[in-house]
Amino acid sequence: MYHLSTVIITIMAFIFTMAMIFIRPKNINEAIPAAIGAVLVFLSGSVSIGDLQDISSKVTGAAITIIATIVMAIVLESFGFFSWTAALMLKISKGSGKRLYWYTLLLCFLMTLFFNNDGSILITTPILILILKNIGLKNHQKIAYLLSGALIATASSAPIGVSNIVNLIALKIIGMDLYLQTEMMFVPGVLGLLFLSFLLYLVFKKDIPEEINLHSFSIPLQKNMRYHPLQKNNENLFNQQKNLMIKMLMFVFVVRISLFIASFIGISVSLVAVLGSVILLIWRWIYLKVSPKDVAGKIPWHILIFAFCMYVIIFGLNNIGLTHILLTYLEPLVHDSLFHASLTMGMITALLANLFNNHPALMVATLTLTKMGLDPLITKTVYLANIIGSDMGSLILPIGTLATLIWMNILKKHKIRVTWLEYIKVTIIVIPLTLIFTLIGLYFWLLLVFVH
Repeated sequence: MYHLSTVIITIMAFIFTMAMIFIRPKNINEAIPAAIGAVLVFLSGSVSIGDLQDISSKVTGAAITIIATIVMAIVLESFGFFSWTAALMLKISKGSGKRLYWYTLLLCFLMTLFFNNDGSILITTPILILILKNIGLKNHQKIAYLLSGALIATASSAPIGVSNIVNLIALKIIGMDLYLQTEMMFVPGVLGLLFLSFLLYLVFKKDIPEEINLHSFSIPLQKNMRYHPLQKNNENLFNQQKNLMIKMLMFVFVVRISLFIASFIGISVSLVAVLGSVILLIWRWIYLKVSPKDVAGKIPWHILIFAFCMYVIIFGLNNIGLTHILLTYLEPLVHDSLFHASLTMGMITALLANLFNNHPALMVATLTLTKMGLDPLITKTVYLANIIGSDMGSLILPIGTLATLIWMNILKKHKIRVTWLEYIKVTIIVIPLTLIFTLIGLYFWLLLVFVH
C-alpha cells in the first residue's frame, strides 16, 4: 500500500498534466506538462527507478523503430518525393475534386502501410498542403481533404502491428509476433477503414468540389523547374523522377517485409528498421551529397518525450491501484464471451485513449489484460480489440494519438487553422460508428477463421 500523500500527488499530477494539454496556455508544447507530471509522479514515490527501467525496456525498441521510420520519411523528402507525389496526385485526378479526395485517402492508407502512422502524417500532410495551397479551395474545403487524410492515415495503423509504436509496445508485453497479429487483424482492420472512408465521404460530400482549378497551378519538382499539370511538355520532367521514386519505394517496401520476417524468426525489429534507414541515408549522401547531420534536427523528439512521460504517469496510476480497479469491473465481462471481450475492451480502451492519449491507454489496458488469466484465444481477441480502440477509437479528440498531435503541429507551421471544434464535429460522428463496426467485424472474422 502507498501512503495517502503518494496517491494524492499521483492523481493530481495526472489531472494537472491533462488540464495543461487540453488548455495549452500560450500554445505550450504538450511534452512540457507531461514531463512536469512525470517528475511529480516519480518524486511522489509511486514510480521507482526500477519502474523507469521497466518502462524504458518496453518503449525503447518501439521508439527506435519509429525514429528509423521517420528518418526514412525525411530522406524521401530530400529526394523530392513529396513534390513528385503531389504532381502524380494532380495528374491522375484529371481535374476532379472527388477523384482527388479518394486518391488522398488511398495515399494516406498506403503511406501508413509503407511507414507508420506518424511517418504517414509527416509525408502526406505536406503533400496535401502543397496540392491544396494553390488550387483556390476555401478553408472548409481544405479541411475535407486534410482531416479525412489524417484520420485514415492514423487509423490505418490498426491492420498491421508495425505501423504504430503503441502496437509494437503492446506486442512485446503480450508476447505476440507481427505475423500472427496481421493474420488476425488485417481483414477486419481494412473493412473498418473502408467503412470509415465511406462515412467521411458522406460527412464531407458537400465540401468536396466537383472540379479543381489547375490552370494557374504548378509544383516545384527540381531546382528552378516546375511541373504544370496542363502542359504536356512537362511529362519528361515528371518522368525523370519516376524511376528514382519507384526504386526508393521498393526499397522501403523490402524493409517493411523484413520487419515481419525479423519478428517471425526472432531478430530485433528495431535493428532491421535502423539498418534500413542507415542505407537510405548513405544512398542520399552518395546521390545528393547531403550529409546525415540534418536529420537530428528534423526528428520531432518532443513527441517521444511526451510518450515516455505519459507512460510514467500511467505507470504511477497503475501502481496505486488503477489496474486493480479496472480488473475488478472488467474481468467478469471479458470472461463471459468472445463477443463481450471484443466489444467491451475495445470501447473502454478508446475511452481511455481519448482521455489521456492512446499510448498510456493501451499500456493500462494491456497490463490489465495480462493479469486476467484468460483463455489464449480470448487473450488475443482482447489484445486486438485494445488495438482497435487505441488506433481507431482514440481519434475522437486530437490528443488521442501522437499522429494527430503531429498533424496539428504541421498545420500550425503552415498557418492552416483547424480548431478542436471543427475536428470534433467530424470525429464524434464517424469514429464511434467505425469503432463498433470494426470490433464486430473482428469478432466475426475470428469466429470464422480461428474458432474451430
